Formats: sequence, structure tokens, C-alpha cells
Amino acid sequence: MPTFSISGPVSPAVVEMLRQHGQVVEVSYAEGLPVAELATVDVALTLLTDRVDEKLLVAAPNLCCVCNVAVGYDNVDLEAAKRYGVAVTNTPGVLDDATADLAMALLLAAARRLGEAERVVRSGRPWTWGMDFMLGRDLVGKRLGIIGLGGIGARVARRARGFGLSIGYFGRTEASTATELGAERQDLDQLLATSDFVSLHCPLTAETRHLIGARELALMKATAVLINTARGAVVEEGALVEALAGGKIWAAGLDVYEGEPAVHPGLLRLDRVVLAPHVGSATVETRDAMAELAARNAIAAANREPLLTPIYVPDDHPG
Repeated sequence: MPTFSISGPVSPAVVEMLRQHGQVVEVSYAEGLPVAELATVDVALTLLTDRVDEKLLVAAPNLCCVCNVAVGYDNVDLEAAKRYGVAVTNTPGVLDDATADLAMALLLAAARRLGEAERVVRSGRPWTWGMDFMLGRDLVGKRLGIIGLGGIGARVARRARGFGLSIGYFGRTEASTATELGAERQDLDQLLATSDFVSLHCPLTAETRHLIGARELALMKATAVLINTARGAVVEEGALVEALAGGKIWAAGLDVYEGEPAVHPGLLRLDRVVLAPHVGSATVETRDAMAELAARNAIAAANREPLLTPIYVPDDHPG
């Protein structure tokens, strides 16, 4: 009977799924490695807060597959997994709508200064309606630039069109949905210079780390709004603070941070920044679907069956 590990709470239904195919142990990576339970683990369900590196792989000699409960997998040392012949899967697709909803929520909140407005009301300070009170930015007739028109980015584009936004996008390859969405492909500099809103939906890789830095922010409109629901390190946070404080861009909506859960203190001091604690996929339905997909991958790995959503598959695995 294979042994599956989980590192955080998942729905009882998912735990029962795994128990029908093997035994389940709970492993806490927060306590440090190695832990004794890892020596018996065949397949690990990991979270984006779990660092899967050589130290973990050495501590788990029976491990054949890491099933990451996230679409991103920058927490996994893929080269180490390849050296040890450990397959890696993720959970694409099932979180696209929830994350796209959150991106649009941040865009609307930043554009209409809702974070600021709520703080005014909660403060108890007197306020009065006025022609120049809490003025935000319209969406209709404006342009949204999407960096990464994949599953999430395409869903953001569909939602944005309903608000009257035109769509530009930047990506290494032409997106198959671009024609359907009426999205114009642009190079990065052009997209940044012409967009009123910029939303990030690219994975974190060596190429995209600090993709948006001081040079890129300087290209944006002074009235532009930056939205990040991808990974924090895609944006150079210090440069973003300087750009916002200096009026080089107008506002930002962030769900992810370079050193999360730590947040750059400069961001906390700026009124026109809407901050959320990495909740892009945080709906009951979506988190259950992510865990279920990871469990289905885990069961397939344990049974030596083709994996559903592989990132890396060793040569000796069926697929």
C-alpha cells in the first residue's frame, strides 16, 4: 500500500479518496527537515509554502511524485526533482475563474479607491460628499494590458471586456485565445506604455523575476494601475514603492509579495495600494477542486498510471 503525505488541511473527501488507495500521513515542513515520516512517503501533496528541494528529496528516498496544490511550482526545485527521478504535477485550470475574479476585484478596488474609501468610513472622521471627493478612474473606454494570456489571463480578459476595456497582451508565444478575445499582441514596452491597467498572470521563472522593475514602471502612464495576482517576485517591490510614491503610476492592487507573508513597509504606507493576503484561489469550491486534482494525480502516480497534469515526468513513468 502506498503512503501519501499531506502538509496542510484538505477536505475530508479528498483524504478519504487517498485512503482508498493507501495510507495518509501528515507532514509539517514548518518544523524543519528531515522528519521521520518522509522516509515512508511514496507520493507527497505539497502546498506553495512547502519548499521541495534536495534536502526533502534526500529525506524521502521512496518518493516518486510531488503533487503541488497550486498552478505555480516555483516552490519546487525542478532540477533536483529531475536528478532524483521524481515526477512533479500541479493544478492548472481549476483555479482560473477564482483568480480572475480576484484580479478584477483588485482592479476595480484600486481604480475606485475602495480601500481608501473604506478606511475613511471606518476611521469615524467626518466626511461630506463633494465633486472632488475620492475621485477614481473609469474603466470603460480604457485599455487593459495582460502579461501572460494563459488560462487565468484569458478569463480576466473576458471579464474586462464586459467593463468596456480593450485588451492588449504580452507573451512569449501567440495566445490561441487572442482572436476570440479581440486581444492585440504587443511587446512588453509597448504594452506598458499604452495600457491604463496592467495585470500580471505569468509564472515566476528566472526570466520573469523582477520582470517589472524601475525601467518598466517608468514606461507606464502616470494614471496607470498595476495588478499582481501571479507571484510577488515578478515585481521589484522597492521600485514599485518608489514609482507609486513619486506619482509615476497611479495605483496598484496586490495579492502576492516578494517575501510573503512579509510586505514591503513602503506599500503599507501608501493609500492607493489595495493589499490582499494571497487569496486568489481562496474559495471553498476552488480549494477543494485543487486538492482533488492533486489527489487524482497522486493516485495515478502510485498506480503507475499516466499523470493528469504533469510538469515533469521521468522516463520510467508511463506519462
